[in-house]
Amino acid sequence: MSSSVPRRGLRGRRGECGALDQVVADTRAGRSQVLVLRGEPGVGKSALLEYLVGSATGCQILRATGVESEMELAFAGLHQLCVPVMGQLDRLPGPQRDALAVAFGLRAGSAPDRFMVGLAVLSLLAEAAEEQPLVCVVDDAQWLDRVSAQTLSFVARRLLAERVALVFAVRTSTLPRGDNPWAALKELVVRGLRDDDARALLDSVVPGRLDERVRDRIVAETRGNPLALLELTRGLTTTELAGGFGRPDTRPLASQIEQSFLRRITSLPDAAQRLLLAAAAEPVGDVPLLRRVAEQLEIGPDAAGEAERAGLIEFGAQVRFRHPLVRSAAYRAADPGVRRDVHRALAEATDPEFDSDRRAWHRAHAAVEPDEALAGELERSAARAQSRGGIAAEAAFLRRATELTPDPAVRGTRAVAAAQATFEAGAPDAALDLLAAAEMGPLDEAQRARLTRLRAQIVFARRRGGEALPLLLDAAGRLEGVDDGQAREAYLEALGSAVVAGRLCGHGGVRAVAEAARAAPRGPQPPRLADALLDGLATRFVEGYVEGASLLRPTLRALRQAAGHDKDDVMRWLWLTWLVAGDLWDDETWHELTTHAVRAARETGALNFLPLALCYRAVVHVHAGEFDLAAALIDESDTLTEVTGNSRLGYPTALLMVWRGDLRALEVIEAGTRDGTAWGEGRTIGLRSYMLAILYNGLGQYQDALAHAEEAGEYEDFAGTGFSLVELVEAGARSDAPEAAESALRRLEEQADAAGTDWALGVLARSKALLCDGRAADPLYREAIERLQRSRVTVHLARTHLVYGEWLRRENRRIDAREQLRIAYEMLHRFGASAFAERARRELLATGESVRQHATDVPEALTAQEAQIAGLAAGGKTNSEIGAELFISPRTVEWHLHKVFTKLDVNSRNKLRSVLDRT
Repeated sequence: MSSSVPRRGLRGRRGECGALDQVVADTRAGRSQVLVLRGEPGVGKSALLEYLVGSATGCQILRATGVESEMELAFAGLHQLCVPVMGQLDRLPGPQRDALAVAFGLRAGSAPDRFMVGLAVLSLLAEAAEEQPLVCVVDDAQWLDRVSAQTLSFVARRLLAERVALVFAVRTSTLPRGDNPWAALKELVVRGLRDDDARALLDSVVPGRLDERVRDRIVAETRGNPLALLELTRGLTTTELAGGFGRPDTRPLASQIEQSFLRRITSLPDAAQRLLLAAAAEPVGDVPLLRRVAEQLEIGPDAAGEAERAGLIEFGAQVRFRHPLVRSAAYRAADPGVRRDVHRALAEATDPEFDSDRRAWHRAHAAVEPDEALAGELERSAARAQSRGGIAAEAAFLRRATELTPDPAVRGTRAVAAAQATFEAGAPDAALDLLAAAEMGPLDEAQRARLTRLRAQIVFARRRGGEALPLLLDAAGRLEGVDDGQAREAYLEALGSAVVAGRLCGHGGVRAVAEAARAAPRGPQPPRLADALLDGLATRFVEGYVEGASLLRPTLRALRQAAGHDKDDVMRWLWLTWLVAGDLWDDETWHELTTHAVRAARETGALNFLPLALCYRAVVHVHAGEFDLAAALIDESDTLTEVTGNSRLGYPTALLMVWRGDLRALEVIEAGTRDGTAWGEGRTIGLRSYMLAILYNGLGQYQDALAHAEEAGEYEDFAGTGFSLVELVEAGARSDAPEAAESALRRLEEQADAAGTDWALGVLARSKALLCDGRAADPLYREAIERLQRSRVTVHLARTHLVYGEWLRRENRRIDAREQLRIAYEMLHRFGASAFAERARRELLATGESVRQHATDVPEALTAQEAQIAGLAAGGKTNSEIGAELFISPRTVEWHLHKVFTKLDVNSRNKLRSVLDRT
């Protein structure tokens, strides 16, 4: 045997087997591992998984296999994997235990968020691995149902120190990154065998001597694919092999292999073919169920033996096909009528009490004509799937129910419901197709209005700019008199779309949209949050900032009072209420709103929403000078965004970079502006200019800062222009542009007086001081410091100390200047605002002060996640509580804390708290 053949006869796979051996070794040593084996069909991924299972002695093995026909059944793959360790379920925290039990249909309950289910699976695997290292093997992962794939992708990204290995085998995919749950996971590409190994394998299966040129041609045409080498030469005589494969086959290799299996299937007796079809249509591999189906179809006992002798299937504790391509060949090649007969038999053999949904699914595949009773059964299955959090399954049941509905009006209603579920399942294009089909049928005004709004929401979710705006306005108009509550919500969504579109907004701009919204029917009493927001924003854009602020301030107060218990409204409208709070310079609402939003998302496991909440919270931390906390939340958001496939929000990253004086921000900002402009999000243009003004003010390049601040102020961007005015005043004062600075000050004063917060009035006082002559500036600087000390926006307090110190030095008050500049330098250096800190350092040197070089602060040795975990541990949270909050396992928390203790040279949480308090 060649030296390249590892144990158990995997020819030519020494490197791949070595990688799998390392996975097992690391897992046994307490380091969790994730690996994706990626390659074309037949290349040997399944064989490598079998090698892994055989190598993992002393480990528990969990297995699952994705099945194409089961892709629509929620949690099917996940349940298959977790069944052997479900005995650990009662050891999970209550919310996780309940979420997983509801998802698997073990108990009734409200629909769990699928990522709370993911956290539960992570905890379940970690608990099981406490007893024995755990190796999870998932074959044909590309065919897992969507929610199982997303959940396992989430788990894979959160594993670290649990003694768990997750190894997936997936076919080479052309899916875009956002739709591919396995993207960014560590992968091993499995390629065809090297030529010498392929020749040796071919020689071992071809009878007689094979001409060398023919052999080389076969190896080249199969590209060393082991299954192709074994299958495409099966049954060919030496004479047939003399010309290689005869006429070259131009079909994809997978199709050729499947065709080879099909030839073997069709050579079997009819009964064996129907048994293979039944096994292919029943993805669970339930042998007793298959026996009952065989009896109904009058398939004799010999059929199983004939299929096994053909090397196509094995009947043991479960049914196992030799290769997934056998299953697909058996199913796709069958006559449609025979397929329907098999599905009908499967439905009759499936227990209606314990597996009613699978029974309904088989009945649906057996149906030819519209059938209201069956459509109703599928609709009930959809409701059950939705209650378990299986949105993709709900959508699939509703789509088939729509197809089987005889009444056109009812069919339209179901099509809209199917579109809603399909959109929520993450398939917007398919949802739009369903809406187009629904429009072809008879719809009443209410149905057509809701259809229009759903289409607008889909467009808005994909591109928040102006493209969605006319659709939302149309939907709002249609809903008036039909459902006034929905009409007002649609107008609010339209206003939000206009705000995002900004200077690129057509349709008369945001003012025209606001005027249309003001004509909307009155809302219910007492008003909902959406109603109060609509009235306040419409007034803000039609009558002006002062009038709008008078309505929006009490709205924010009411929101703060309700935020702790009204999670739905907080999460639904966060993106808009956060902008309102920014527009009103309300840092307290920013803080409370984002605190509640992050907590609500963590408690409910709402990981589609959590990345957005984390980003908004990160911006709050930036303004508070807590750059490391902001960085930790941005990192967490980015990780979760990879899992969910949602678009990444780049603004917090860029904002943090400019405050840090990082010139790499230029590239990040330009890329974000390019993308935003392409998507019709004109607001990104104003944000770009605002951030560049901060960067250049920090660097002391005041002419550049002035140019960008003026550009930002050219258009009245909601919750953006006011911040730019502050930068414009400072840049204008420093670059001898008094007219521009005075004009900006007048606009800023109107906002600050109406907002009335210490943040607004503090930066106003500072801005006035920058433009004052002589001694009149001094009390204004002191007022600014006093007000900003009462706020949460500490970076602006530090900048006030800086400009006050600069003014004092120019007034030749060196001792007073040193005090202010020293405070500014210490604060800005501690934050990590290096450009502004360097400004303070230069000014201190100019006063004759020697500036002490800071040693690196202790916490800076920690990574962003370590700092986050250290802070939570110091605050008294247990490992389990930290794990639940950060969506990691308690063992991973323990691993991070060990590193934190080592870096900080502490051995207890009390000492950790003392170190963090000091620094």
